[in-house]
Amino acid sequence: MVRAAVLGAGSWGTAFAKVLADAGTEVTMWARRAEIAAAITNDHVNPGYLDGITLPDELTATTDPVTALAGADLVVLAVPSQSLRANLAGWAASVESDATLLSLAKGIESGTLLRMSEVITEVAGVNPDRVAVLSGPNLAREIAIGQPSATVIACSDHERAVAVQKSCATKYFRPYTNVDVIGCEIGGACKNVIALACGMASGVGFGENTNATIITRGLAEMIRLGVALGANPATLAGLAGVGDLVATCSSPLSRNRTFGAHLGKGGTLASAQAATNGQVAEGVKSCTSVRALAQRHGVEMPLTDAVHRVCHEGLSVREAVGLLLGRRIKPE
Repeated sequence: MVRAAVLGAGSWGTAFAKVLADAGTEVTMWARRAEIAAAITNDHVNPGYLDGITLPDELTATTDPVTALAGADLVVLAVPSQSLRANLAGWAASVESDATLLSLAKGIESGTLLRMSEVITEVAGVNPDRVAVLSGPNLAREIAIGQPSATVIACSDHERAVAVQKSCATKYFRPYTNVDVIGCEIGGACKNVIALACGMASGVGFGENTNATIITRGLAEMIRLGVALGANPATLAGLAGVGDLVATCSSPLSRNRTFGAHLGKGGTLASAQAATNGQVAEGVKSCTSVRALAQRHGVEMPLTDAVHRVCHEGLSVREAVGLLLGRRIKPE
């Protein structure tokens, strides 16, 4: 691949565009706001999302999606999961006929309960083997400053996955390939919910034992749901599962963990959103859709249910912890 369009200029979209440019791929970004596009193109910064980080001179941005998509072999979809459908509906006609569509979004669509690759296939009218997903322990700021990290690029067409891999491999960013799209997407959606739970526990003052317990039991929920949907359990034991889960649940750079911590301290959804600079904490909406998907497939996910009830039904964090600890004891 020689040309990529990155549609979305938030933290992760910008960081990944930088990775692509550093790997030698020609990149044009699409930004919704003209001031962000101008800052990226003219000043080589995106202060609203990655303040203090200099972007490559070769990286340009535009507010015109048609311009960004023209001639792109790789179309990177870097918008929030719940707005992907509406955005892609306006972009699909401008996507090149054999371009690979790569999803950076991590979530389950509200209402339809579709994974992001399924939304892309439906809206863009493309075969599933043209859709890839990227998932791993990828905190945007750490990658943007060049700290070592790895990720997984999953696509049912292995050759496309390899092509995407080559387009974004750098000295600091190591991509692996996989054909298990379901596993990567379930890991990416569930880890945001579990990170909210870890943040909530931290916010009420619980320590590392609690955090480790939530991560481990959250992983068990993630694997149960993934297997029910046809994922390979080994995927969820790798970078797209355990790796992403640990990073998102442990780092103060994680929006979901930070959001959960504010709720744990007694904050409201509105105040927690303000504390994360108005950026989207995907787990707040995904907890509801992940729970509904689990119920559809008869999968028990008590942590996910508790996060949903705290976010959307008024349950306090301490009440949620009490309910979880009061569940029937059983073998692990």
